[in-house]
Amino acid sequence: MNIAVLGVLALLPIITAGVLLLGLQWPAKRAMPVVLIVTTLLAVFVWDMSTTRVLASMLQGVVITGSVLWIVFGAIFLLNTLQHTGAIQTIRRGFTNVSPDRRVQAIIIAWCFGTFIEGASGFGTPAAIAAPLLVAIGFPALAAVLMGMLIQSTPVSFGAVGTPIIIGVNNGLDTTAIGVQLASQGWTWAEYLQLITTQVAIIHAVIGTFMPVIMAMMLTRFFGANKSWKEGLAIMPFAIFAGLSFTIPYALTGMFLGPEFPSLLGGLVSMAVVVFAAKRGFLMPKTNWDFPAKSSWLPGWMGSLEIKQDDINAPTTVSPFVAWVPYLIVAILLVCSRVFGEFKALLNAVTLSFSNILGEAGVSAAFSPLYLPGGLLVIAALTALFLQAKSGNKTQVFKSAFVDSSKTIIGAGFVLIFTIPMVRLFINSGVNLSDVPSMPMAGAALFADVFGTAFPLISPTIGALGAFIAGSNTVSNMMFSQFQFEAAMALSLSPALIVAAQAVGAAAGNMIAIHNVVAASATVGLLGQEGATLRKTALPTIYYVIFAGAIALLAGYGLTLTDPLIGFVG
Repeated sequence: MNIAVLGVLALLPIITAGVLLLGLQWPAKRAMPVVLIVTTLLAVFVWDMSTTRVLASMLQGVVITGSVLWIVFGAIFLLNTLQHTGAIQTIRRGFTNVSPDRRVQAIIIAWCFGTFIEGASGFGTPAAIAAPLLVAIGFPALAAVLMGMLIQSTPVSFGAVGTPIIIGVNNGLDTTAIGVQLASQGWTWAEYLQLITTQVAIIHAVIGTFMPVIMAMMLTRFFGANKSWKEGLAIMPFAIFAGLSFTIPYALTGMFLGPEFPSLLGGLVSMAVVVFAAKRGFLMPKTNWDFPAKSSWLPGWMGSLEIKQDDINAPTTVSPFVAWVPYLIVAILLVCSRVFGEFKALLNAVTLSFSNILGEAGVSAAFSPLYLPGGLLVIAALTALFLQAKSGNKTQVFKSAFVDSSKTIIGAGFVLIFTIPMVRLFINSGVNLSDVPSMPMAGAALFADVFGTAFPLISPTIGALGAFIAGSNTVSNMMFSQFQFEAAMALSLSPALIVAAQAVGAAAGNMIAIHNVVAASATVGLLGQEGATLRKTALPTIYYVIFAGAIALLAGYGLTLTDPLIGFVG
């Protein structure tokens, strides 16, 4: 089959999802079953995948769905526990004391706290934690989800202690063959991976510095009484300061220490610096900004997770430190479980594994309830229960939080049970009877053919499309890194630069990843508004991939880059 036709057909699931979710504004629970059917028909009748591999891919998706729902449940269960113990009132008052300005609160919770959580955990956890916390302090549910999704950008390439680079790029490239080429030039693979890491950190730092400004602008434009972009721009000095507070330590860490800690250290530094500055009024706007009266909120703004103003104003005996202990526990456990091998092994000892499902090689999945962030969030919630709830009220608090949380994830489960199997089918299509490239590779090849020597401009977009479908920077890097490498070699461009552009685009693509949107929406009870969220997150995603592509194009053709493989002839 003609490669151009195959590429167009490969993009059909993405086009279908876009038309139904964005164009027709269908809720994901209606759109994603249709997208799954389209993908299945393509897999069977165009890619000639065996029935066994199709079913195995779907079963793999079901297991992964369980992992995602476990994370969502943990985030909701923690918040519901804090609500019933009264700790959420203390947390809300604490943020109000820092600043009553909603733009500042969004930057501190989503950008500073969220980037730290991304560095520790990744895999959509920051949005699942930040969104309900924002709702708890008075944000509309749709605004909370939007803020949570926007942090799925700059820190993501180094999320989960560098997983997208360490696992994604390493497993996405033919390191053995490339290592031979590098050795002939006096380089090692470790040195080359650090070169990629450095370029990822620099590109992200340039673009990501302005993300807090974009967050503020989108908050005021879509959720303000005046629908004004300018009200967001009014906080630009403070927002850029917050951006730099993260991106400077982030970039330096990436350049000199490697991929494990840029987001972790950047988030930690930004939390300390930005909160300190906000308390002292540094670069703060002259007037505070707030949402309009709740009575005027649009129905689509609100989810089923609701914390009444009476509850917020009710007296509480929970101190600020005790109120924040559960989140401190989450952060500590996430870091320790990702950094210390023995602790990681202990948590992974309880794992339900499914290897080579239905006999299909490489189609495997596992569920590790203690290692996944969901288990750590549940541990933190139980800690909150014992520290914060009154002695005679612990059982009732547990029951109420558990029941409320269980109800919330039912709707998300229905959506994800179609979404994630579709993703696995799309990715696993490379093993087929037609001997054609997988759907992701066919789509990427179409882009390369269309753009030719301007390929660096579109390289981040390919990474973003991979994350849009897979919901993961890591998976996108595994799918496309080798393709991006080969395209760079064919154009005599720096492969390290183009692979870095892939990683940056894949990070930005998490802002429009369907199952991340569904998961974040579920934490605030906002299922059915996925299209509204995607239409908004598409704007910063476009900003990100355009500027990343422009940087890659300029650097590729306009700068003299250090890369031992430029012009290499094997």
